[in-house]
Amino acid sequence: MRRFAMLLAATAMITAPALAQDKGSEKGDTKAEFKGDIPPPNVSITHHSGVFGGVKVAYTATAGETYLKAEDGTPKAAIYSTSYVKDGARDPNRPVTFLFNGGPGSGSVWLHMGAFGPKRVAIPSDARDDGAPPYPILDNPNSLLDVTDIVFIDPVGTGFSHALGKTEAKAYWGVKADAQSVAEFIRIWLSQNGRWNAPKYLGGESYGTTRSATVANELDGGYNDVALDGIILISTILDFGAQAEVQGNEMQYLVNMPTMAMTAQFHGKAGAGVPPEQWAQQARDFASGAYLAALMKGTRLGQDERASVRKELSRLTGLSETYLDSADLRVTPGRFYKELLRDRRQTVGRLDARYLGIDYDNAGEEPDNDPSFYAIDGGYTAAINSYVRGDLGYKTERQYVTIGGVGDWDWKLGGGRAGDSAFYWNVAPYIGRSLRENSGERVFVAAGYYDFATPFFGAEHSLSRQGIPADRVEFHYYGAGHMMYVRDADLSKLSADIRSFIRRR
Repeated sequence: MRRFAMLLAATAMITAPALAQDKGSEKGDTKAEFKGDIPPPNVSITHHSGVFGGVKVAYTATAGETYLKAEDGTPKAAIYSTSYVKDGARDPNRPVTFLFNGGPGSGSVWLHMGAFGPKRVAIPSDARDDGAPPYPILDNPNSLLDVTDIVFIDPVGTGFSHALGKTEAKAYWGVKADAQSVAEFIRIWLSQNGRWNAPKYLGGESYGTTRSATVANELDGGYNDVALDGIILISTILDFGAQAEVQGNEMQYLVNMPTMAMTAQFHGKAGAGVPPEQWAQQARDFASGAYLAALMKGTRLGQDERASVRKELSRLTGLSETYLDSADLRVTPGRFYKELLRDRRQTVGRLDARYLGIDYDNAGEEPDNDPSFYAIDGGYTAAINSYVRGDLGYKTERQYVTIGGVGDWDWKLGGGRAGDSAFYWNVAPYIGRSLRENSGERVFVAAGYYDFATPFFGAEHSLSRQGIPADRVEFHYYGAGHMMYVRDADLSKLSADIRSFIRRR
């Protein structure tokens, strides 16, 4: 799972004014009883107002811990979250949306400070490095607070969330354990805030889409249901088997090839004069047609067919036929990042292939690092710490973990015939079952054309399988990468698309 250990989400930039800070912070409720040396949850409540989607909204921000407890009431873990709830009389039709990022091991900083929080960090929109501080922290009129309350969740080991007492954090570091803890938090939040009958949306980015599927399975997979109105998937990874970079898996080349074509077009290596949407469709058609047939034939592929496929693959990806022949028509993403612009002595990014890097030398097989990650991480880390400890009045000595905060991850799904899920790891069926058993639920899928971490064709493949109602899954595409909202135009489009999705419930 090395290739998926750092799936994230990140940043944006826009110009219109939106927010005004109102009052200072106040301590949250500390009446609950706690055992041993465990203090009550650390909570800060502040009051604000702003303009979102053209609508002025007064809201209360609650930044703080919620304790997950054992059956005897002993606190086991503190889940840090930031909730934004509209002030005034409660509208029973107002939705609440629960959001998180991925990793696994990533805090919700990326969606929070880049896309949907009332404040955002402004970094360059045109795939340039974010440079050095100070980074502008601006009002965010693209926040969704005009149509939904929002709760940003940091699972254990991310953000400020941590294990308590004798509980070890690694008890939460696995697909199922993580999903159970997030589902438990959501149930607690609904009870504490009186929102059990509100419309509910669940959303995540990157591994957060994986988490969305597994949390949905925990919420509505039993008799004590928490039914959802919608699932929001941003930069989707559900079928890890199809994308596994192991010898003999031909699907990995198919799901990545259209992203290679889009990247080649963006950097002027292919597709001149063709609209991006049409170019993407040409790549899809080739991947699911002649390319698939050629790869499945393996060593039985004839020379004439090989030559025809090699020529078309070169036309689409911008790689030379000589290179493709040496790679036996099978190019891994890492090799592509290095090879596409080798003649310019540049590499392209993994999370967002619009970004360019310069390696120590030009002879390597893969890049030294991902320029689309190191170009944004400084701005986000500074922004979340400044905003939460300042505007939201949250006081703590803990360090906010932006990404990489969990150890060895337990990837077992459980179930399946004789543990078959250990050999083919796919959570898309959870979404299919959830849709089949809830006629009011819909799925929103956001995909960046230049995202190699979670390629758009991989998302299309995983969500077009048997058992997933196609008429309730909608796809939206953006002209950036994994964190499409780092591009100003895509932040506005993503916000408008999700706002429309929620309003159409």
